[in-house]
Amino acid sequence: MEYKQFLPGPLLSAYVKCYWTLESGEEIMPAEREKIFPDGCTELIFHYGDLFKKHHNDRVFEYQPRSFLHGQLKQFAEIEASGKIGIFAVRFHPHGLHHFLNTDLQEITGQNIAPGDFWKKEGEVLEDKILHAAGARQRIEIIENFLLARLSKTKSRSGFTDYCVRQILQSNAAISIDKLAKDSGVSRRHLERKFITKVGLTPKLFSRIVRFQNAITRIEQGDFSNLTYLSLENGFYDQSHFIHDFKAFTGISPKLYFSEKLEFARHLIAE
Repeated sequence: MEYKQFLPGPLLSAYVKCYWTLESGEEIMPAEREKIFPDGCTELIFHYGDLFKKHHNDRVFEYQPRSFLHGQLKQFAEIEASGKIGIFAVRFHPHGLHHFLNTDLQEITGQNIAPGDFWKKEGEVLEDKILHAAGARQRIEIIENFLLARLSKTKSRSGFTDYCVRQILQSNAAISIDKLAKDSGVSRRHLERKFITKVGLTPKLFSRIVRFQNAITRIEQGDFSNLTYLSLENGFYDQSHFIHDFKAFTGISPKLYFSEKLEFARHLIAE
Protein backbone atom coordinates (compact mmCIF):
# COMPACT_ATOMS: atom_id res chain seq x y z
CA MET A 1 0.00 0.00 0.00
CA GLU A 2 1.39 3.39 -1.01
CA TYR A 3 0.58 6.70 0.68
CA LYS A 4 1.63 10.02 -0.87
CA GLN A 5 1.19 13.66 0.12
CA PHE A 6 1.18 16.71 -2.15
CA LEU A 7 1.33 20.37 -1.15
CA PRO A 8 -1.32 22.79 -2.41
CA GLY A 9 -0.53 25.74 -4.66
CA PRO A 10 0.32 29.08 -3.01
CA LEU A 11 -3.17 30.55 -3.50
CA LEU A 12 -4.72 27.71 -1.48
CA SER A 13 -2.03 26.97 1.09
CA ALA A 14 -3.77 29.11 3.74
CA TYR A 15 -6.82 26.84 3.53
CA VAL A 16 -5.62 23.42 2.35
CA LYS A 17 -3.09 21.49 4.41
CA CYS A 18 -2.31 18.88 1.75
CA TYR A 19 -3.68 16.50 -0.83
CA TRP A 20 -3.05 12.81 -0.30
CA THR A 21 -3.50 9.53 -2.09
CA LEU A 22 -3.62 5.96 -0.84
CA GLU A 23 -3.42 3.05 -3.27
CA SER A 24 -3.04 -0.71 -3.08
CA GLY A 25 -2.51 -1.21 -6.82
CA GLU A 26 -3.76 -4.60 -7.91
CA GLU A 27 -3.43 -5.95 -4.40
CA ILE A 28 -6.63 -7.05 -2.67
CA MET A 29 -6.43 -5.83 0.91
CA PRO A 30 -7.29 -8.30 3.69
CA ALA A 31 -10.44 -7.60 5.68
CA GLU A 32 -9.04 -5.75 8.66
CA ARG A 33 -10.62 -2.94 10.64
CA GLU A 34 -8.52 0.19 11.10
CA LYS A 35 -8.99 3.18 13.37
CA ILE A 36 -8.96 6.83 12.33
CA PHE A 37 -8.35 9.37 15.08
CA PRO A 38 -9.53 13.00 15.44
CA ASP A 39 -6.94 15.46 14.13
CA GLY A 40 -8.83 18.77 14.05
CA CYS A 41 -9.07 18.78 10.25
CA THR A 42 -11.89 18.17 7.79
CA GLU A 43 -11.41 16.23 4.57
CA LEU A 44 -12.92 15.81 1.13
CA ILE A 45 -12.59 12.14 0.14
CA PHE A 46 -12.92 10.50 -3.29
CA HIS A 47 -12.89 6.69 -3.59
CA TYR A 48 -11.85 5.69 -7.09
CA GLY A 49 -11.11 2.21 -5.75
CA ASP A 50 -13.48 -0.09 -3.91
CA LEU A 51 -15.59 1.44 -1.16
CA PHE A 52 -14.69 1.25 2.52
CA LYS A 53 -16.90 -0.04 5.28
CA LYS A 54 -17.52 2.19 8.29
CA HIS A 55 -18.22 0.14 11.40
CA HIS A 56 -20.67 1.31 14.04
CA ASN A 57 -20.16 -1.72 16.29
CA ASP A 58 -19.20 -5.40 15.97
CA ARG A 59 -22.29 -6.24 13.93
CA VAL A 60 -23.39 -3.07 12.15
CA PHE A 61 -21.53 -1.31 9.34
CA GLU A 62 -22.29 0.77 6.27
CA TYR A 63 -20.36 1.44 3.08
CA GLN A 64 -18.92 4.92 2.82
CA PRO A 65 -20.16 7.02 -0.11
CA ARG A 66 -18.13 7.09 -3.32
CA SER A 67 -17.22 10.71 -2.54
CA PHE A 68 -17.91 12.74 0.57
CA LEU A 69 -16.97 15.68 2.71
CA HIS A 70 -16.10 14.46 6.20
CA GLY A 71 -16.80 16.80 9.08
CA GLN A 72 -14.74 17.01 12.25
CA LEU A 73 -14.26 13.85 14.31
CA LYS A 74 -14.85 13.97 18.06
CA GLN A 75 -13.80 10.37 18.60
CA PHE A 76 -12.20 7.55 16.66
CA ALA A 77 -13.87 5.91 13.68
CA GLU A 78 -13.36 2.34 12.49
CA ILE A 79 -13.14 1.59 8.78
CA GLU A 80 -12.30 -1.44 6.66
CA ALA A 81 -11.18 -1.85 3.08
CA SER A 82 -13.46 -4.05 0.97
CA GLY A 83 -11.08 -4.64 -1.96
CA LYS A 84 -8.64 -2.54 -3.97
CA ILE A 85 -7.81 0.82 -2.42
CA GLY A 86 -7.77 4.03 -4.43
CA ILE A 87 -8.31 7.27 -2.51
CA PHE A 88 -7.71 10.92 -3.38
CA ALA A 89 -8.34 13.39 -0.57
CA VAL A 90 -8.12 17.06 0.34
CA ARG A 91 -7.14 17.73 3.94
CA PHE A 92 -8.20 21.22 4.97
CA HIS A 93 -6.60 23.24 7.73
CA PRO A 94 -8.86 23.33 10.82
CA HIS A 95 -10.08 26.79 9.78
CA GLY A 96 -9.89 26.15 6.03
CA LEU A 97 -13.13 24.52 4.96
CA HIS A 98 -15.51 27.32 5.94
CA HIS A 99 -13.95 29.55 3.28
CA PHE A 100 -15.52 27.28 0.63
CA LEU A 101 -18.94 26.72 2.23
CA ASN A 102 -21.74 29.02 3.28
CA THR A 103 -22.85 26.80 6.14
CA ASP A 104 -22.45 26.17 9.86
CA LEU A 105 -19.72 23.51 10.14
CA GLN A 106 -21.16 22.28 13.42
CA GLU A 107 -23.97 20.79 11.34
CA ILE A 108 -21.61 18.38 9.58
CA THR A 109 -19.42 17.38 12.54
CA GLY A 110 -19.12 13.58 12.45
CA GLN A 111 -21.07 13.42 9.18
CA ASN A 112 -20.26 12.25 5.63
CA ILE A 113 -21.89 14.60 3.12
CA ALA A 114 -21.87 14.13 -0.68
CA PRO A 115 -20.30 17.01 -2.70
CA GLY A 116 -23.59 17.52 -4.55
CA ASP A 117 -25.42 18.16 -1.27
CA PHE A 118 -23.31 21.28 -0.71
CA TRP A 119 -22.24 22.40 -4.14
CA LYS A 120 -25.23 21.04 -6.13
CA LYS A 121 -24.47 20.43 -9.81
CA GLU A 122 -20.94 21.80 -9.46
CA GLY A 123 -20.25 19.20 -6.78
CA GLU A 124 -21.58 16.38 -8.94
CA VAL A 125 -19.43 17.49 -11.89
CA LEU A 126 -16.40 17.72 -9.59
CA GLU A 127 -16.96 14.17 -8.36
CA ASP A 128 -17.21 12.80 -11.90
CA LYS A 129 -14.04 14.60 -13.01
CA ILE A 130 -12.00 13.46 -10.01
CA LEU A 131 -13.10 9.84 -10.23
CA HIS A 132 -12.27 9.61 -13.95
CA ALA A 133 -9.00 11.57 -13.88
CA ALA A 134 -5.81 9.97 -15.16
CA GLY A 135 -3.80 10.34 -11.94
CA ALA A 136 -2.94 12.40 -8.87
CA ARG A 137 -1.56 15.41 -10.73
CA GLN A 138 -4.65 15.73 -12.87
CA ARG A 139 -6.86 15.36 -9.80
CA ILE A 140 -4.95 18.13 -8.04
CA GLU A 141 -5.37 20.43 -11.03
CA ILE A 142 -9.12 19.72 -11.09
CA ILE A 143 -9.65 20.28 -7.36
CA GLU A 144 -7.53 23.43 -7.26
CA ASN A 145 -9.48 25.01 -10.11
CA PHE A 146 -12.70 24.11 -8.31
CA LEU A 147 -11.60 25.45 -4.92
CA LEU A 148 -10.27 28.70 -6.36
CA ALA A 149 -13.60 29.26 -8.10
CA ARG A 150 -15.49 28.52 -4.86
CA LEU A 151 -13.23 30.86 -2.90
CA SER A 152 -14.28 33.75 -5.09
CA LYS A 153 -17.99 32.92 -4.58
CA THR A 154 -18.12 32.14 -0.87
CA LYS A 155 -18.94 34.98 1.50
CA SER A 156 -17.21 33.50 4.55
CA ARG A 157 -15.08 36.16 6.23
CA SER A 158 -13.69 35.10 9.58
CA GLY A 159 -10.17 36.32 10.14
CA PHE A 160 -11.03 36.25 13.84
CA THR A 161 -11.60 32.48 13.87
CA ASP A 162 -8.54 31.87 11.71
CA TYR A 163 -6.49 33.88 14.22
CA CYS A 164 -7.83 31.84 17.16
CA VAL A 165 -6.99 28.54 15.44
CA ARG A 166 -3.46 29.73 14.69
CA GLN A 167 -2.93 30.82 18.29
CA ILE A 168 -4.01 27.43 19.61
CA LEU A 169 -1.77 25.59 17.15
CA GLN A 170 1.25 27.84 17.66
CA SER A 171 0.99 27.52 21.44
CA ASN A 172 0.53 23.74 21.20
CA ALA A 173 -2.84 24.30 22.86
CA ALA A 174 -1.19 25.89 25.89
CA ILE A 175 -3.17 29.13 25.57
CA SER A 176 -6.36 29.20 27.65
CA ILE A 177 -9.70 30.01 26.05
CA ASP A 178 -10.17 32.91 28.50
CA LYS A 179 -6.84 34.44 27.51
CA LEU A 180 -7.60 33.91 23.83
CA ALA A 181 -10.91 35.74 24.26
CA LYS A 182 -9.26 38.56 26.21
CA ASP A 183 -6.48 38.97 23.64
CA SER A 184 -9.11 39.04 20.87
CA GLY A 185 -11.22 41.62 22.65
CA VAL A 186 -14.37 39.49 22.76
CA SER A 187 -16.28 37.52 25.37
CA ARG A 188 -15.59 33.83 25.83
CA ARG A 189 -19.15 33.05 24.78
CA HIS A 190 -18.74 35.01 21.53
CA LEU A 191 -15.45 33.25 20.78
CA GLU A 192 -16.95 29.82 21.39
CA ARG A 193 -19.99 30.55 19.23
CA LYS A 194 -17.92 31.78 16.28
CA PHE A 195 -15.35 29.02 16.65
CA ILE A 196 -17.77 26.10 16.59
CA THR A 197 -19.57 27.59 13.58
CA LYS A 198 -16.38 27.99 11.52
CA VAL A 199 -14.38 24.97 12.75
CA GLY A 200 -17.05 22.47 13.80
CA LEU A 201 -15.64 21.95 17.31
CA THR A 202 -15.58 23.99 20.49
CA PRO A 203 -12.20 25.66 21.13
CA LYS A 204 -11.81 23.52 24.26
CA LEU A 205 -12.30 20.25 22.38
CA PHE A 206 -10.11 21.45 19.52
CA SER A 207 -7.33 22.22 22.03
CA ARG A 208 -7.65 18.72 23.51
CA ILE A 209 -7.30 17.21 20.04
CA VAL A 210 -4.24 19.35 19.30
CA ARG A 211 -2.54 18.16 22.51
CA PHE A 212 -3.45 14.56 21.68
CA GLN A 213 -2.09 14.84 18.13
CA ASN A 214 1.15 16.42 19.35
CA ALA A 215 1.60 13.55 21.79
CA ILE A 216 0.82 10.82 19.29
CA THR A 217 3.28 12.35 16.82
CA ARG A 218 5.96 12.18 19.51
CA ILE A 219 5.03 8.54 20.12
CA GLU A 220 5.42 7.73 16.42
CA GLN A 221 8.81 9.47 16.35
CA GLY A 222 9.95 7.77 19.56
CA ASP A 223 10.73 11.22 20.93
CA PHE A 224 10.05 10.67 24.63
CA SER A 225 11.50 8.77 27.58
CA ASN A 226 8.34 7.83 29.46
CA LEU A 227 4.61 8.58 29.56
CA THR A 228 4.93 11.04 32.44
CA TYR A 229 7.44 13.11 30.48
CA LEU A 230 5.32 12.85 27.34
CA SER A 231 2.22 13.99 29.23
CA LEU A 232 3.78 17.05 30.83
CA GLU A 233 5.64 18.09 27.68
CA ASN A 234 2.37 18.15 25.74
CA GLY A 235 0.31 20.19 28.19
CA PHE A 236 -1.50 17.47 30.11
CA TYR A 237 -1.89 17.90 33.87
CA ASP A 238 -0.39 14.49 34.57
CA GLN A 239 -0.10 11.00 33.13
CA SER A 240 -3.66 10.00 34.10
CA HIS A 241 -5.01 13.06 32.26
CA PHE A 242 -3.07 12.03 29.16
CA ILE A 243 -4.26 8.41 29.34
CA HIS A 244 -7.87 9.58 29.78
CA ASP A 245 -7.77 11.74 26.64
CA PHE A 246 -5.81 9.12 24.70
CA LYS A 247 -8.50 6.51 25.41
CA ALA A 248 -11.26 9.00 24.59
CA PHE A 249 -9.83 9.67 21.11
CA THR A 250 -8.53 6.20 20.25
CA GLY A 251 -10.63 3.74 22.24
CA ILE A 252 -7.44 2.07 23.51
CA SER A 253 -4.65 2.72 26.00
CA PRO A 254 -1.22 4.08 24.95
CA LYS A 255 0.28 0.68 25.81
CA LEU A 256 -2.08 -1.13 23.44
CA TYR A 257 -1.44 1.48 20.74
CA PHE A 258 2.24 0.54 20.80
CA SER A 259 1.38 -3.11 20.16
CA GLU A 260 -1.06 -2.60 17.25
CA LYS A 261 -0.24 -1.87 13.62
CA LEU A 262 -2.91 0.82 13.11
CA GLU A 263 -1.59 1.42 9.60
CA PHE A 264 -4.28 3.83 8.46
CA ALA A 265 -4.02 5.92 11.62
CA ARG A 266 -0.28 6.29 11.11
CA HIS A 267 -0.77 7.44 7.53
CA LEU A 268 -3.32 10.01 8.60
CA ILE A 269 -1.67 11.52 11.67
CA ALA A 270 -1.77 15.31 11.23
CA GLU A 271 1.56 16.75 10.19
